[in-house]
This record gives sequence, structure tokens and C-alpha cells, in this order.
Amino acid sequence: MSKNENVVVGFFGVYLLYCTNPKYKGRTYIGYTVDPNRRIKQHNKGKHAGGAWRTSNRGPWEMVLIIHGFPNDISALRFEWAWQHPQRSRRLRHVMQKKPREKPYDFCLRVLSEMLQVGPWNRLALTIRWLKQEFVREFPVDSCPPLHMPIAYGPVVSKRIVESQETTSQSPPSTTFKDDDVICLCSLCDEAISPHEKMTCISPSCLLVVHVICLARRFQKGDIIIPLEGDCPACNTHVLWGDLVRKKKGCYNNLISGAADSCEESD
Repeated sequence: MSKNENVVVGFFGVYLLYCTNPKYKGRTYIGYTVDPNRRIKQHNKGKHAGGAWRTSNRGPWEMVLIIHGFPNDISALRFEWAWQHPQRSRRLRHVMQKKPREKPYDFCLRVLSEMLQVGPWNRLALTIRWLKQEFVREFPVDSCPPLHMPIAYGPVVSKRIVESQETTSQSPPSTTFKDDDVICLCSLCDEAISPHEKMTCISPSCLLVVHVICLARRFQKGDIIIPLEGDCPACNTHVLWGDLVRKKKGCYNNLISGAADSCEESD
């Protein structure tokens, strides 16, 4: 793996392909993947290797842009469908149809810029990542992505979440404690937290340990049920709710968290 590649754990992405074949140059394709590096190889090898029939025998293709950070595959697949069919999506009825002389690539980017402005996508902790520098375009001033969505550059490597014994257990989560359990107290309500209720900050050195519901109420603004972002009550780091949820699912197990050190064993 190259030092310039960014590793993302629990990857769900929707990508844009650009055809460089002189015969089909300028054609685009939108798809979903959990492994962008494997997926682009499949597209260029053809349908027999797992590529889509629309891209088969029309390569080479370049994966130029990918949107990642979706909470799950369903969310990403819905985004993919709407991007592919803006005229059929009820959330994108305001988007003008492709203009006669508008290039397919420009149209895809125009639709994307509009998608990132409307719900539910404008509330997700998404990252807009340009994979090929020569295809980078600036977003229109009046359609820039929300401030909480970073624009990144360069290749990305997906990594699967290593599921712990706790997450792979088929038994439902319990709110009771065993005798040998380490009891954590919520930093906000001072009540005990069972393992499935616990949420911690994404900062490795932060000692925050809270109930999910307590932090959600702390971050909640207006009538929006699911929080978008907020400042950590312990370290004051500005965090996205989506990143906190991904850490809870195990996406940041490689970080050395100091949160466990704040847990106090009951007498």
C-alpha cells in the first residue's frame, strides 16, 4: 500500500467512471462499491470478471471521483440510484434535465452538487474524494458541498471492520451487568452504561464515555431528529455524528482510545 493512500474502514462508496477509449470517450458510469480498487479492475476486465455490462468492452475506464462515508450499503445504494436517475428521484425534481450540448461528465457533476444540498444526503458525514487530479472540477459557488463534508484528493483503500465477539453474538443486547463487567459512568448523566449503549469520542486521547441517547440530545438542534455534528463535551473537538456512529460500529478500532481508562470498576 502506498503512503499516499488513505485507509477507510467500513467503506461504502458511490463512484463516477470516465471512459478514455477514443471510440467511447466521455461516457460515464455511476456505481456502488465497498472496494474501489477491486471494482475498477473488474470494470476494465469486462463482464466476465464481474464488471457491469454497460462498461464491458468499452474501456479503459478511470474511476475519477467517489463519495464515501455512507452509514451502510442501503444508504449508498439509494444515493447511487438517485444519481443515476435524477429525473425519477422525487428529491431531485428541481434539477434541470441534461442540456443538449452538456457533456455527460459535466451533467453528472451538476447532479451531484445538487444532491449534496438536499436531505437526507446533506446531513450525512460524507467525503467527496477526487481520485484523479486531471479530472478535478470546482463546484459552483451556489452549490458547494456542506461545510461538514470534506473534499479529499488521492487514492483510497477500503478495509473491512474486524467484528468483535460482542458484535458477532446473535443474542440481543443486554442492559444488565455481569459480576466481572467494568462499569462505565456516563459523562453527561452520571448513570451506568451497558456496552451496547456506550459511545466515545473519535479523538484517541479523549476520555469521553456517554450514552448514545445522551450525546444525541446534546448535539440535537431544532427539529432534526438525528444529530449532524457537535463539540465533544470532554475535549471540545468538533465531531460529526456519522463519525461517532462509525467508531461505535468498530471503524476506528486501530485508534488507541483513552476512553476505557475512564471507566471505573464498581465496588
